[in-house]
Amino acid sequence: MTHTFQTRARHAPHPQAGRVLTPGALAFLEELHGRFNGGREALLAAREAGQARLDAGALPDFLPETSSIRTGEWKIAPLPGELQDRRVEITGPVDRKMVINALNSGAKIFMADFEDATSPSWDNLVQGQLNLMDAVRRTISLEGGGKQYRLNETVATLLVRPRGLHLPEKHLTVNGEAISGALFDFGLYAYHNAHERLRQGLGTHFYLPKLESHLEARWWNEVFAFTEQALGVPVGTLRATVLIETILAAFEMHEILYELREHSAGLNCGRWDYIFSYIKKLRSFGDRILPDRAQVTMSTPMMRNYSRLAIQTCHKRGAPAVGGMSAFIPVKNDPEANARAFAQVRADKEREAGDGHDGTWVAHPGMVQLATEVFDRLMPTPNQIASSKQQGLLVTAADLLTPPTGTITEAGVNTNVDVSLQYTAAWLEGRGAVPIHNLMEDAATAEISRAQLWQWAHHGQRTDDGTPITPEGLTRLIAAHRDRLRREQPERADPLSQAADLLQTLVASETFADFLTLPGYQRLK
Repeated sequence: MTHTFQTRARHAPHPQAGRVLTPGALAFLEELHGRFNGGREALLAAREAGQARLDAGALPDFLPETSSIRTGEWKIAPLPGELQDRRVEITGPVDRKMVINALNSGAKIFMADFEDATSPSWDNLVQGQLNLMDAVRRTISLEGGGKQYRLNETVATLLVRPRGLHLPEKHLTVNGEAISGALFDFGLYAYHNAHERLRQGLGTHFYLPKLESHLEARWWNEVFAFTEQALGVPVGTLRATVLIETILAAFEMHEILYELREHSAGLNCGRWDYIFSYIKKLRSFGDRILPDRAQVTMSTPMMRNYSRLAIQTCHKRGAPAVGGMSAFIPVKNDPEANARAFAQVRADKEREAGDGHDGTWVAHPGMVQLATEVFDRLMPTPNQIASSKQQGLLVTAADLLTPPTGTITEAGVNTNVDVSLQYTAAWLEGRGAVPIHNLMEDAATAEISRAQLWQWAHHGQRTDDGTPITPEGLTRLIAAHRDRLRREQPERADPLSQAADLLQTLVASETFADFLTLPGYQRLK
């Protein structure tokens, strides 16, 4: 490679950063930035232009200019052996204990998450890369609490989710420009591990978050193709499962698979960010108001249509369709609550397997066995790609856009405030996956919560008992929750105050902030 850039790292020293930020790795990141950052910025500008059209009254629809791709006969490249059976996937942050426990959990896949489940502090990012390097080489271990953690002989297949296209990595600049968080996470993992995984007979696999169009998939395909060439590995070594977690991507699923067809590993229904995206993209429409988020389940017509369309699309193209996250975690010391959680997970997974999904997500090792039992019973084969389920399905734009009926309750408003505050405070402290009210919350659920508060207040909604929801009222409610939490947890007074200030600003603003994590990142140490 030839390099015309100068990289300058701005960060507190990490004792093992030299293992990650080697001269070769930095040179590779420079090359990625130089070749692809301009295209990334153009795609972000296209997002803004698209939002302006929506704000002016246009509604999303299937693209007429790509109809030949939707109706044509083509398939993605054949899947590698390690991606044929994905019946249960566990997701979580990249801390050392989670990486070991997830790989040992009995799940088929572990998605190591640099995105919604990781607070992107410099220490978390560098240590996360080190943890994955050690995991790939099977040298990872940990001692703590009187326990020793090591990998079992059989472990889950590792997939990695880098950050979305919108997030910068402020600690590493190229000629004064912050490198993209997506390229930083992707580039370091690919550079350090692609050859080692090939030596083991495995590919290097990723999840790609928050895509809004097939043009963004095309950009990623170009990144993958260049990386394979630059690292000297065969075409198709890198594979990507794309999360369909924006309302716009739901209209371009065929096109996204087509653009990545040499590097595709299917699609996943990222349900929580999908709901957030629905609110964000349709924020100017007073007739697209969602009820309490607890009422926007996968059994509502809007959400069921989206997941079934993903199944139909994937199977037509020879690709797996992975179901969504179950955020429930085992409830200790409360057998009744634990039984309810397990019953809800079982019902959710039975719906997914019955509809034709080829696998599903869980957030906790304690849910792996339950999800596996459901898919073993309803999907005895490695996947359902050859199944005829959903073959005759016809989904229109209205089917994807019509909001579910329901109510806005006082409890729902308070839950959104509480979850947003607790999660954001934890994120500012460096924790990206946080158990709250017996659910494993990440950035996606915090985004839904604060987005709903904004939508309800700015469209003059009332709770089902007639109480108006206003920016001023929410500001007072956020302060009340902040004060309560500070009394309960005085040692967290500063992050709770910062979280409340950020949430009050976002909820009261006349304009909708696209991501909570962008202003949050400016406050992250």
